[in-house]
Amino acid sequence: MTGVTLNQVVKRYGEAQVIHGVDLDIADGEFCVFVGPSGCGKSTLLRMVAGLEETSDGQIRIGARDVTRADPAERGVAMVFQTYALYPHMTVAENMGFGLKMTGHPKAEIDSKVREASRILKLDDYLARKPKALSGGQRQRVAIGRAIVRGPEVFLFDEPLSNLDAELRVEMRVEIARLHREIGATMIYVTHDQVEAMTLADKIVVLRAGRVEQVGAPLELYHDPDNRFVAGFIGSPSMNFLSGQVAQDGRVACTGLGAPVPVSARLPGAGAAVTLGLRPQHLWLAEGDSHTVEVTEALGGVSYLHLTAASGEKLIVESRDDPKVKTGARVGLGLDPAQILAFDAKTERRLR
Repeated sequence: MTGVTLNQVVKRYGEAQVIHGVDLDIADGEFCVFVGPSGCGKSTLLRMVAGLEETSDGQIRIGARDVTRADPAERGVAMVFQTYALYPHMTVAENMGFGLKMTGHPKAEIDSKVREASRILKLDDYLARKPKALSGGQRQRVAIGRAIVRGPEVFLFDEPLSNLDAELRVEMRVEIARLHREIGATMIYVTHDQVEAMTLADKIVVLRAGRVEQVGAPLELYHDPDNRFVAGFIGSPSMNFLSGQVAQDGRVACTGLGAPVPVSARLPGAGAAVTLGLRPQHLWLAEGDSHTVEVTEALGGVSYLHLTAASGEKLIVESRDDPKVKTGARVGLGLDPAQILAFDAKTERRLR
C-alpha cells in the first residue's frame, strides 16, 4: 500500500515562505489533483514530493517511508513534465527503456516492460519511430510510458497537457483516466485547468498562495464549497457573485438580482454585508427589464448570456434553449432561491 502523506510541510526561499504548513493524506491508488491559479504553489508542492525541491520544514511520507530528506531516485516516484524531454535520436522503444538501461537492467526485462507500457498506451505501432515522426499527444504518451516502465510507487504529473491543443487535451485526459483505472497506481497531478481537475480526480486539493483552501471530491467542492475562492474557481463558467445586505425580514437585498431574495443559510444580523453566489445554470431569463444583455455566446447545445444589472454588476446566465434575445435587450431574471450560496463579505467564508 503506497499512499502519500504530507505533515505540516513548509517551503521557504530565503525569507520568503511559499508553502505554509500543508497537511494532506493521499490514499493508495488515489488520483489526487493539485489545482489553483498561477503562483499558488501547486508545482512547488509536487516537486517537494518528488525531491526536486528541498522541504524546509515538516515531513513527507511515501507509504511507510519518511522520504523528506531522501534523494529523488530513492523515493519510488516517476514524474511526467510539461515538456516531453524525449531524446530525438532514439526510437520510441529506446526512449521508454533508456532509464532502465542506464541502471543496468537486463535487455529482456527492459523489452518486456516496454512492450507492456506500449500495450497500455496503445503505442505498439510507433515503437520504431523517432519523436519527430509523432504528434504532440503521441510524444506525451511516450513520456508517460517512460515513467510506467520504471514501475514507480507514485506517478507525478506536472501540467502534462498544457502544450497540447484543445482536441488533444481532451483525448489525453481520457487516456490518463484510462491509464489510472488500468494500473491502479497512486497519481498526483498538477493543473491550473479546473476542467481537467474535475474530470480526472478522485480528490482535488485547491491551493491559493501556498495554502490549502479545501480538499474533497470534485462534485463535493462544486456543490459545497467552503469559501468564495473555491466556489469561484471550481466550475466553468465561474459562479456569479453579487453584493447584498441582510434586510429586517431576513431576506437579502441584492440590487444585482433586482429584488430581495430568501437565503437558506444562517445569516448575520440586519444590515450586515454578504455576498451571494449563483451558478449560471440556476438563473434564467424572465419578464422584466432589470438587466441588459451585453454578449451572447451561442455554442450550439448551450448559450451563455452575459448580463449587466442596473447596479453595474455582471452576471452569466446559461440557457439550453435558443434565448432569442439580441445584444442590448432588456430582460428580467428568474432564479431558484434554494441554489443561492451566501458568503461573509469580509472573510469570504461560506455561511451555512
